[in-house]
Amino acid sequence: MLQTHPGAGRQALGSVADPLARTASENSGAHPLQLLLRKLETHALIPNVDGEALLALPHRIATIEPQGYVVREGDCPNMTGVLLAGFAFRQKLTGQGTRQIVALQIPGDPLDFQNLFFDHSDHSVQALTRARVALIPRVQVQRLMASRPSINRAIVTSALVEASISREWIVNIGRRDARSRLAHMLCEWLVRLEAQGLIEEYGCELPMTQEQIADALGLTSVHVNRMLKILEGEGVLLRDRGRLSFPDREKLLELAKFNPRYLHLCPQQTGVI
Repeated sequence: MLQTHPGAGRQALGSVADPLARTASENSGAHPLQLLLRKLETHALIPNVDGEALLALPHRIATIEPQGYVVREGDCPNMTGVLLAGFAFRQKLTGQGTRQIVALQIPGDPLDFQNLFFDHSDHSVQALTRARVALIPRVQVQRLMASRPSINRAIVTSALVEASISREWIVNIGRRDARSRLAHMLCEWLVRLEAQGLIEEYGCELPMTQEQIADALGLTSVHVNRMLKILEGEGVLLRDRGRLSFPDREKLLELAKFNPRYLHLCPQQTGVI
């Protein structure tokens, strides 16, 4: 298990020894798409009969190694991916080849609902850790949306929540100082994992290198290392063998001025007939 050392920009802040095995054991016997249904029900009301139709979607399971691509920018996507185990991230490259990580994905997240009606993907999705992904034919999802209004609403709402999170990331990178920026990302990670029931007793894991965190926050890895030490010194973050815990959660939330409203973590009622 990798540890974080001063100046080690490529070493992991948190590492998962076997994210696939752990998630598989926790969900033993569960339908592979149950995590997706749970995720969609976070944002929208879905009748049981429509939930069963979602679970009946044809799919195949693929294992993606760390840094492997689920979707490449420029691809013409014919499959829709759902993250079942492990973690992933969205990214864009500049013309000079530098990377900006624009979103983090946790189990249950749809990985390319944003591409459901696009001819070409405008960004890439890569595995952060070894990941297991359910791949559903895109046309089958489109047909389900056309025949089941509640599923259509849930998927559209999910895409809108992704857009809401993207807006908050723009504010985070553009207007918060480095300390608050990192604290805000940690708060979001914690709250999203809690919403999916993925928090352990000790806290959670964030299996990102300091370089990857820097690419998500618009900082350098050296600056990230410095901010991690500051948060530890302030008593709001503990790192132990690759695991993160938050001894003073309220102080961390206040430091980040974190408001979870943008995550829309309850079923949305507006417009329901």
